[in-house]
Amino acid sequence: MISAPAITRDAPEWLVSDAPVPYPDAVAAMEAHVAAMARGEAGERIWLVEHPPLFTAGTSARAEDLFNPRGFPTFRSGRGGQWTYHGPGQRVGYVMLDLRRRGQDIRAYVHGLEAWMIAALDRLGIRAETRQGRVGLWVPDRRTGGENKIGAIGVRVTRWITWHGFAINVDPDLSHFEGIVPCGVREHGVTSLWREGITATMPEVDAALMATFAEVFGRARDAAPPDAPAPARRA
Repeated sequence: MISAPAITRDAPEWLVSDAPVPYPDAVAAMEAHVAAMARGEAGERIWLVEHPPLFTAGTSARAEDLFNPRGFPTFRSGRGGQWTYHGPGQRVGYVMLDLRRRGQDIRAYVHGLEAWMIAALDRLGIRAETRQGRVGLWVPDRRTGGENKIGAIGVRVTRWITWHGFAINVDPDLSHFEGIVPCGVREHGVTSLWREGITATMPEVDAALMATFAEVFGRARDAAPPDAPAPARRA
């Protein structure tokens, strides 16, 4: 695991894993770090990973949206949302921020994730957009006139600490998505940077994310309000 840059009081620590991380191990590591943050024993962290192929179910996942002809592992994640695929060639970002220091507004946080991903993709030459009633980021399909999904979001918030996060399709095997109805959306497909003609490397995607984070989220406040009530989880 590579760390860059070092943690400060008002900027998150960045971690980049250089080998695929088993999904259960990632969830356990996030859970431990979030608990340490809640106790005031750890700072904010953004962890960029890839996973071996699997499907994860959010809190709204429906059994009929899983087909899984290849028999990939499945995992109930506890995050918001429906079925999502993770696998090699996809950059997953686990975002552990302290909303006690960033405004206790989960909807604003999710909009911030969307804006951050849009800004990073724009640096790489992709214009992605959000759509009312559809979670994630979308780009036009020049072949069909429709739209395809290039980025997904699924978050969880525990005691005002965020975890889970987002996924950007860099160059995954897009046929793997055929094992689910991604995020419950049947009428649109999925795409990737490489399918759209942007042959960015994973380090280039990471650099774009690091360069644009502060444009959207800025710096955390110095102090958290005491004993604020907090939800256990949200989508």
